[in-house]
Amino acid sequence: MTDTGRSAAQLVIFAKAPVLGTVKTRLAATIGDAAALAVYRRMLWRCTDRLRQGQWRLILSVTPDATTNGSHDWPADIDLVGQGKGDLGARMLRALQQARPDAPVVVVGSDIPELAARHVTQAIKALETDKLVFGPSADGGFYLVGASAPPPQDIFAGVTWSSPSTLAQVIRNCALRPALIDMLDDFDDMAAFARHRDNPDWASLLQG
Repeated sequence: MTDTGRSAAQLVIFAKAPVLGTVKTRLAATIGDAAALAVYRRMLWRCTDRLRQGQWRLILSVTPDATTNGSHDWPADIDLVGQGKGDLGARMLRALQQARPDAPVVVVGSDIPELAARHVTQAIKALETDKLVFGPSADGGFYLVGASAPPPQDIFAGVTWSSPSTLAQVIRNCALRPALIDMLDDFDDMAAFARHRDNPDWASLLQG
């Protein structure tokens, strides 16, 4: 434990700058750019609020990198870093390479309405015995990846992102079978919302 009472674990939230016309484009195709931006902002702020109280160091890793210069609106009082160059796999790998057995790293997305601190705690607990952990998404991808040691350099090589087989492809690249935690759904389009319209975590995102 550190002097602040927190463990050495790092929780990294990946986020895209909330700019009109650039976020949640599939959702925007149905509800419009302005409404999609409002939903995205609500998800991002809720995500950081829910996860800032856990026993870990919270980091907001953002893209584009230039939006870390203080001129952009981000949730307050969180360590802010740029994701760096490369595709999503290269950027996640860069974050996970800092992992150690006594200081695991967990990376999550910011657009999962039901994501809570208990899911991160579940992942960190799994990393006490496993080198890798994933939180599967209902669409075949994953909303969480964690490591207790630097993962293989090719873990994300050749992966087709936003595909029903994304997580399966990543697991095939792993030398050892990873641990899996609860499956959740991300809010990419109105079809996802239709599946969860009676869930308060989802319904509140479209209020107003």
